[in-house]
Amino acid sequence: MIGRSGNPTLNEETFEKSGYYNGQETMTIGGTVNKSFMLLALLIGAAVISWVMYFNGYDVFPFMIGGAIGGFVLALIISFVPKAAPYLAPIYAIVEGFFLGALSAHYEYLYYGITLQAALLTMCIFLGMLLAYKTGLIRATAGFKKGIIAATIGIALVYLFSMVLGLFGVAVPYLHDSTPIGIGISVVIIIIAALNFILDFNFIEEGAQQGAPKYMEWYGSFGLLVTLVWLYIEIIRLLAKLANRD
Repeated sequence: MIGRSGNPTLNEETFEKSGYYNGQETMTIGGTVNKSFMLLALLIGAAVISWVMYFNGYDVFPFMIGGAIGGFVLALIISFVPKAAPYLAPIYAIVEGFFLGALSAHYEYLYYGITLQAALLTMCIFLGMLLAYKTGLIRATAGFKKGIIAATIGIALVYLFSMVLGLFGVAVPYLHDSTPIGIGISVVIIIIAALNFILDFNFIEEGAQQGAPKYMEWYGSFGLLVTLVWLYIEIIRLLAKLANRD
């Protein structure tokens, strides 16, 4: 049985419904890594465009809204139709890049240097999780997976609840505050997001071992990008909270 990922885009049913036929090319870890770099390059390229537009006086608010909504819709489609990943994952990376570029530029305008700090911390955490997984320091056991899945779903529900209440002008206490409790909440969320990488690595490794179809490389790289984006957003939010306390 393929390991289940806390990342909602990566779960054991995905490989089961992807279908495998003898003779077709299969998923490899190397192929997934290559495609992950491709998606990351597309995301960064799009982010640079919206970043430059922001600091040149253009209104990038549509990029933030359109990118957030478009990214969410594309993520849902790819999650339910893995075979669409080779075509939609690059588009998702570009759309999400426009969103992150505009969001990052806004934070950079408010807190100089915050974007570089967030990017470096994100990459360091990613590499740290990869090292922890490869050395066996953190293992994707059944209990570990269940705990991270439950925590991830819980966080998603809190954010959804917060968005719905926000439409009525009601703010969830502490979630976006710069108080010690608000900062503590952000730290916990960042830890959960980081631990999702362990489940993602395990999912991709087992998929390659069990001969998942070649297009699942795009799906696996897409799932990694989703976690990477989530982690970056949470880190830049935490840094903004800390800057507000100065």
